[in-house]
Amino acid sequence: MQLTSLAKTKRRRIIIIGIIMAAGISFVGIYHLFYQKQVQNEKKLVTAVHAVSAEKKDLLKNISLVGQTVPKAQVDIAAKYPGKIENVSAALGQQVSSGQVLIREDADDAALTVSVDQHAYNQAVADARTTQVQLNANYDKAKADYDKAFATYQRNKNVYDVGGISADDMDTAQQQVEDARAALNSIENQMDGGTASSVTSAQENIAKAKSSLAAAQKQKNDMYLTSSINGTIGYRQVEAGDMVTAGQKLLSVYDNSVMYVDYQVSEQDLPAFSLGNSLSVNIESLSNSFDGSIIYISPTIDSSTMTYVLRVSVENPDGLLRGGMFAHAVLKSILRSNVITVPKAAVIAKNGKNYVFIINADNTVTQKEISVGASGDEDEEIISGLSDGENVAVDNLSRLKDGMKINPLGDGSDGQ
Repeated sequence: MQLTSLAKTKRRRIIIIGIIMAAGISFVGIYHLFYQKQVQNEKKLVTAVHAVSAEKKDLLKNISLVGQTVPKAQVDIAAKYPGKIENVSAALGQQVSSGQVLIREDADDAALTVSVDQHAYNQAVADARTTQVQLNANYDKAKADYDKAFATYQRNKNVYDVGGISADDMDTAQQQVEDARAALNSIENQMDGGTASSVTSAQENIAKAKSSLAAAQKQKNDMYLTSSINGTIGYRQVEAGDMVTAGQKLLSVYDNSVMYVDYQVSEQDLPAFSLGNSLSVNIESLSNSFDGSIIYISPTIDSSTMTYVLRVSVENPDGLLRGGMFAHAVLKSILRSNVITVPKAAVIAKNGKNYVFIINADNTVTQKEISVGASGDEDEEIISGLSDGENVAVDNLSRLKDGMKINPLGDGSDGQ
């Protein structure tokens, strides 16, 4: 009986000790779990931010340009006069040379006009020659008549002075001199600078006939349509036998030996470009790039697009480039050399001012006003407010306040 009681007492002690040990283990576990959650919550209260250092370097900007290729020259050939087409000696894609006859119109009517005007010119030349000869003959006769009348008058005067002739005879001789002088003066008065007006009129008729002949000859020549450049036929809308009107476009010749690309450039990007600079032009459809050179920058801005036109010349010896191809170019421009920069993400614009958050040695942040300059693709130029090497926050900026404790992260950290 006594042994049974002792066994029961021993069993109760073991159970109590087990309960006490289990309670202790549970208490330690609960405390450890609570402590870990408290530590994690405290960590979560500290904002994690990535930090970068302000540094001196070149401020870069990639200027992207998009345009289309344009042939060096395009010449449209049109009929100058209405008429019938006799012959077309140009096909699409054919290479032609400057001065080569490509289309011939019916020139029979023009040839007749040339013939008529040629005869008119010849007649005007002959009339002018006849007028000149006639004038010379009339002048010579009038001069001879005057000289004869004057000589007779002198003789009669000598005889009259000695009483050999009557006064009536003397008056008759004097009248003959005056009549001869009047006839001579009438011819001399036609002279204007040494040339008689009748001769001048005849010479003007020659000039008029010559101009008419030249116009007729030009009209005949214009019936033969030629190319003014070396190039390729890229448009053809005419056949032999067609009736065409004046000004009707018949052919187009394209000179693709050099291609142009026109780009639009904003005012702020314009200083990066200058005449003669090289520029690589990428043609996506050809998966190839071509060396180009800037040959033109418009002197004034386009008021409709508020951009400047930049023309790039690209040599095309192999004929790979054709008009209308999309051409892309990128210029890596150094906006500023050796200036203090920070990433754009680090700068806060507020109420017309710019700020950054400086990361202090004790992992607190201080908001600081700065002055910014030029803006690159990724960075901002800092004119004042930051020194080389100072650390600034680049994310979670909306959560930051002066004096706030932060958890600084390096590049590639995710803040977990």
